[in-house]
Amino acid sequence: MDGPADTRRRWWALYVLCTGVLMIVLDTTIVTVALPTIQADLGFAASSLTWVLNAYMLTFGGFLLLGGRLGDLYGQRRLFLLGLAVFTVASLACGVASTRTALIVARAVQGLGGAVVTAVALSLIMNLFTGADDRAKALGIYGFVCAAGGSIGELLGGVVTNEFGWPWIFLINLPIGVAVYVSCTRLLPRDDGAGSHRQLDAGGAITATLGLMLAVYAVVGGNEAGWTSVRTLGLLGVALLLLGLFLVIESRVAVPLMPLRLFRLRNVAVSNVLAVLWAAGMFGWFVISALYMQYVLGYDPLQVGLAFLPADVIMAVFSAGLSARLVIRYGVRLPAFAGLLIAALGLGLFSLAPLEGAFVTDVLPGMILLGIGSGLAFNPLLLAAMNDVDGPESGVASGIVNTAFMMGGALGLAVIASLADARTRALQGGGADALVALNEGYRLAFLAGAVVTALAAGGAFLLRDRPAVER
Repeated sequence: MDGPADTRRRWWALYVLCTGVLMIVLDTTIVTVALPTIQADLGFAASSLTWVLNAYMLTFGGFLLLGGRLGDLYGQRRLFLLGLAVFTVASLACGVASTRTALIVARAVQGLGGAVVTAVALSLIMNLFTGADDRAKALGIYGFVCAAGGSIGELLGGVVTNEFGWPWIFLINLPIGVAVYVSCTRLLPRDDGAGSHRQLDAGGAITATLGLMLAVYAVVGGNEAGWTSVRTLGLLGVALLLLGLFLVIESRVAVPLMPLRLFRLRNVAVSNVLAVLWAAGMFGWFVISALYMQYVLGYDPLQVGLAFLPADVIMAVFSAGLSARLVIRYGVRLPAFAGLLIAALGLGLFSLAPLEGAFVTDVLPGMILLGIGSGLAFNPLLLAAMNDVDGPESGVASGIVNTAFMMGGALGLAVIASLADARTRALQGGGADALVALNEGYRLAFLAGAVVTALAAGGAFLLRDRPAVER
């Protein structure tokens, strides 16, 4: 049995790991409120500005699965530190970028490092905490970091951009990255991965990574190129071909990158589908609500960031405390259903957002519901995705669920934004006022997010309740 010193060391390791993950998650949305400033400073065209976000999501989504498997093979601690170093150096490059191309390339490298960190962090936590109660509490803290990190990014991005300028939304990562790196070298136990039995599924790695990256690239560029254009349909076709080839390879190789038998476990399969649906709604909320507050309500970056604060505080309370206790008492199904349903109701309130909305009546209620829902749902979904998987495959299971969240977010945001854009264009074409048309587009985007999140809530009933496995 572990002594008090080992227990304290484990929890300190969790806090340091979560700090590293928070830094990664923040960079998915911290840029959002700074986009107008970046556009003015570096001369981005409206059509190319989105690549400040898309370049990050492209490499992040493409390398999650490979990053998790590399952690299993070569040691999760080693890969975490490597990914952290890459991310921190890339943050420096973003902060000093003086051209559009330099910023976009640095953001792509940031996404690569972030993918590796995120893919192995969850596995490290699962291996640090093997008891059911401690694991639920630890994943509650991790769940808060992931669920609230996006909205915290909006808040931090607004404050930093207003007070110091947009380069500091990246440069702030430097001291954090160094501190997390040094702390992890002291707190995380050494592991050598698979040792002499290392065997990387090269064919699976190439087809999965290229297929995921092409899918993200096709969808995030769908609005610009057109959804029925030769480019979009061609890229999606090649992506599907590569992912189909990946599944064929995985069914035949001795040591697959993603063991397909994992999906015979009901909770693994269901929780990953729910992650895709929920992430689609949540990513749409992060980005579209920030745009609604800036372009419709006229908020400045700091006001947008502060508007997310209630949701952040509520997520913290529910994720780190109440959600874990509910999972311990009731299992994963009921908290997941309740959280997703409440989040869907919050998005539904945003879909009613008026043109001249007030914060207290038209923004805050939805923020509160989304804070409660996210705080309740994230922990049980992570437990459902990870608890039935053996330790040697925890890295790839972590990579799978993180890929589900990231791909769901990237693809969902692209589709939801496309719906909003199409609605706005149609109304403007019919003679509607530009601001009215923009607001109606945002309302449709929120409604779409509410629908997919409600579908996820219904799917939560397919989860199987049983105690976490002690290993």
